[in-house]
Amino acid sequence: MDVSLILEYGWVLLLLILLEGILAADNALVLAIMVKHLPEKERKKALFYGLAGAFVFRFASLFIISFLVDVWQVQAIGGLYLLFIALNHIIRKWVFRKRPDDETKRPKKKAGFWVTVLKVEIADIAFAVDSILAAVALAIALPPTGLGTIGGMDSGQFMVILTGGLIGVIIMRFAATWFVKVLHARPGLEIAAFMIVGWVGVKLIVLTLSHEDLAVIPHDFAHSTGWKLFFYSVLILIAVGGWFLSKKDPEAEKKVEKIEEEVEEELKEENQVKDREF
Repeated sequence: MDVSLILEYGWVLLLLILLEGILAADNALVLAIMVKHLPEKERKKALFYGLAGAFVFRFASLFIISFLVDVWQVQAIGGLYLLFIALNHIIRKWVFRKRPDDETKRPKKKAGFWVTVLKVEIADIAFAVDSILAAVALAIALPPTGLGTIGGMDSGQFMVILTGGLIGVIIMRFAATWFVKVLHARPGLEIAAFMIVGWVGVKLIVLTLSHEDLAVIPHDFAHSTGWKLFFYSVLILIAVGGWFLSKKDPEAEKKVEKIEEEVEEELKEENQVKDREF
């Protein structure tokens, strides 16, 4: 395989890992909030089912999308959906961040174990679609490897997307706490991540407009070196801007300490359970 091809695939995989890391941390926080009302043992079971669902739904989403990825209607819907979730998240963070959350003040009836698991699995489906669509939009313009196809996609593209998705699940399980710390220290990174998701949505829309059935823009444009350089330059600028222009949260250290205490407490509880079992 050509060295330049390996480098291009490696670059896209690195971007996917970083993007998946931030998205997975956000997803892990949502799941933690959804199951926190359950007793300890049930909470761990619910999270286990959630992680298993995340793996299954990511693989299923990728396999389904691989057959439909060349359909311009699917590309258009995917691009618009990525733009929607990016704008929705950013608007909620910027416009509504100072609005008091009245719902948190009202006592809510806590859902039972299986209802909670069902909610977690539904959330997993949404997370899987978000993750795979963003990954597909990044990888679909990669040059084919000529190593055959998996589903309806070049095997190289498929494996890059699958690897990024699986790493996202691993991050949800093992590295989410570290990413949460980073997001607390640099809250602008979360906004930057969703800006990147929106920018990836633009990439998918450009691919749609260059589709042979539409030909709104030249077909070769979406795969041209100039467009790729422009796309990745803007992507890097967003990421760098999110890091350096992000105002440090004055409460970040306290939040990080709280996270560390919660993790330590959870580890102690797990060790106590193991000691009792033995």
